[in-house]
Amino acid sequence: MSPALEVVRTGPLALIQDLGRTGLAHLGVGRSGAADRRAHRLANRLVANPDDWATVEITFGGFAARARGDVDIAVTGADTDPMVNGIPFGTNSIQHVRDGQLIELGVPEAGMRSYLAVRGGIDVEPVLGSRSYDVMSAIGPLPLAAGATLPVGRHTDDYPELDQAPVAPIEGRMLDLRVTPGPRDDWFADADALVHTVWVASERSDRVGMRLSGTPMQHRWPDRQLPSEGATRGAIQVPPNGQPVILGPDHPVTGGYPVAGVIIDADIDKVAQIRPGQPVRLHWSRPRTAA
Repeated sequence: MSPALEVVRTGPLALIQDLGRTGLAHLGVGRSGAADRRAHRLANRLVANPDDWATVEITFGGFAARARGDVDIAVTGADTDPMVNGIPFGTNSIQHVRDGQLIELGVPEAGMRSYLAVRGGIDVEPVLGSRSYDVMSAIGPLPLAAGATLPVGRHTDDYPELDQAPVAPIEGRMLDLRVTPGPRDDWFADADALVHTVWVASERSDRVGMRLSGTPMQHRWPDRQLPSEGATRGAIQVPPNGQPVILGPDHPVTGGYPVAGVIIDADIDKVAQIRPGQPVRLHWSRPRTAA
């Protein structure tokens, strides 16, 4: 019998994610995929999987699963003090788990999302070419529930080259993000307010978007309506209330709010680890042309 993981508990939210589904935006289907792509890739690399194989994305810890058959695992992202049968094994390291042993993740002190990879990948049925679950469209394998069985696929012949990866810990202090100006920064009376304000991450945030709260940005033409345009992950939309929203991996494919800036790709993964109440400061990645 092929190995598997039997979910014992999920914590607040546990989803299967890979690197998402591409080329379907014209059908109204977004990419979705791991919120912290860097942590997802690292988890796979530790267990010698290709980068795009499915992992379990765990939000705010509290996850537990029992091994059915021997498996090799790795946990990355927010540090949840992972354990096997009550014995810690450390974040960003590979661990052999024997049949019947219990894998447990605690609640992280900093960061939001952790990634559990199994050598061979989580081998559930793909939907539209991906094993990712999109919370906005409800496309993909459903959110995990206690009692679910996650089949593990056949692994490659390559064996993991590292026992542990040297990764700086996630910290809960002020987070700095770099932003490309525009394309609709001219729709604001002072677009530089985006980078002159210390924002705070709102509790009303999810994989669709990270809401920020602070001194509202002022729309230059409050009665003017922007036709819907294509949306992208990392875009900073500003609705009429002036409070920016950073679009996440499950964002809509179009949007009608003006975009004041876009988080650069190198910083997008950091957004996945922002916790409610954490301060966020934005910086132009290049000089902005004044409107």
